[in-house]
Amino acid sequence: MANLIESVNGIVSSIKGAGDVAGAVVGAVSKTVAATLEGVGDLATSLMETTADVARGAIQAAMEVGGDLGLAAKGVLLGVLRGTKAAGVETLELISTTAGSVIKATASVAGDLGTAAKGLVEGAVEGAKELGLDATEAASAAATGALKAAGEVGAEAGQKVRNALTGTIAGVKVVLKEPFKATEKK
Repeated sequence: MANLIESVNGIVSSIKGAGDVAGAVVGAVSKTVAATLEGVGDLATSLMETTADVARGAIQAAMEVGGDLGLAAKGVLLGVLRGTKAAGVETLELISTTAGSVIKATASVAGDLGTAAKGLVEGAVEGAKELGLDATEAASAAATGALKAAGEVGAEAGQKVRNALTGTIAGVKVVLKEPFKATEKK
């Protein structure tokens, strides 16, 4: 755990010292996730906890330096995908979970949820191309994870994310797969 805290602090330092927010986040997150997963017994639990901690650190750092939250969100997603490339994890579930962590982290620092959500989808599309996955499925996983987390934050947050994710992002038509449907009262 101490190593993870050091790594998150390293992400903050990397972002503060770099003009390239996305590049700093991708590199730092990728290294942190890969290092954390080495020698881990319960991969799934460890990965989800690591992803949430890393997302919080990266988003907070981007906010502190006035960096672009969309680029930071994209960087987190790409960094997680690159850091877990060799771990054999369920990639679409990882994309969705990472997107949810980034949205919750963004909400906790009163960041722009729409910008973060778009950045997540862009990161998912780019990561999918790198890993040979279906870009539409990856975009959908990121959008769905973002929307679910935003819904947990509140109705207004959910609406902001939904509005940001309509249409085509990074050349891919975003398909929202809602895990829940609100029932209308008549």
